[in-house]
Order: sequence, then C-alpha cells, then structure tokens
Amino acid sequence: MVAADSPAPLRLFLADEAATLALGARLAPLLVPGFVVTLRGDLGAGKTTLVRGLLRALGFAGRVKSPTYALVETYNLSRLNCYHFDFYRLQDPREWIEAGFREVAGTEAVCLIEWPERARGQLPPVDLDISLAVSNHARSALLTACSPAGECLLVALSSPAPSA
Repeated sequence: MVAADSPAPLRLFLADEAATLALGARLAPLLVPGFVVTLRGDLGAGKTTLVRGLLRALGFAGRVKSPTYALVETYNLSRLNCYHFDFYRLQDPREWIEAGFREVAGTEAVCLIEWPERARGQLPPVDLDISLAVSNHARSALLTACSPAGECLLVALSSPAPSA
C-alpha cells in the first residue's frame, strides 16, 4: 500500500512514437534490480514501443518484439537482466504458475509485464503501473507508483533534468 503523502500519478502527453521511445529511455536509468512495471492499454497503445525505448537505453541493440506468442523475452544486459512478459494470450491466470513464471518474478531481474490483468492475483508486488491510451494520433501515459521504490522513481522522473 502506498502512503497518503506519496506522489500523485504522473500524466504525460506522448505526441508520437518517438516520445513513447523517449519515455522508455527516461525510465531505464531509474530501474533497479527486482523492479516490477506493469503496462496497460489497448492493442497498439505503445506498450512494446515503451519497452523498446527502455531496452535501447540499457544498451540492447537487437530486435525488440512483443512476446505475445512466447509469453516472455529475456534480455541479459550489463546493468540489469530484464524479463518482458506479454499475457495477452493467457486464458486463465493459473497459466502464469503452470508456465513457471512465478520462479522468475521477484528475482533480481526487472520485470516488464504487458496485460497484467490477465494474470490476476498471480503477479509479484508491482512498483510502477503505466497505463497508455491512444487519442487521435497521439498517446498519453499515466504513471502510478505502487510501492516506495515506485514513488522514488516517480519523484526522480518528475524532477527537471539537470542543466548541462
């Protein structure tokens, strides 16, 4: 449970795909081992695009695709190991357990989880929830802290960038 004095959710306007990638890049240096991010939004809202920006900023140069069919893609990076989950195809939340994902979650890896509502009640505690929405040709992102670590991330993200 988040304290009453926790930061308010952060709403951002994302004019285009580049802005969504940039948000992912801004999040990347703020993530720490064990951090859990859920990504919500309709098909095409930009969930995988945001993850792509984040992974690129962490140094991953390969192809970043949605793990819709594989359910998870693993990225072993120099600073962090990341698991990118996509539960769009889950029919029953117990599939999370049957697939062995519980052993992965809660480790020292960062977990990025698309369609978290499909694994109801099976996920580890979430640090940051990101809800993406499409309006006309633009997107918006609502970032909500769900833990003290998520609160720290939101405060850092809300702070103005230091001048050069």
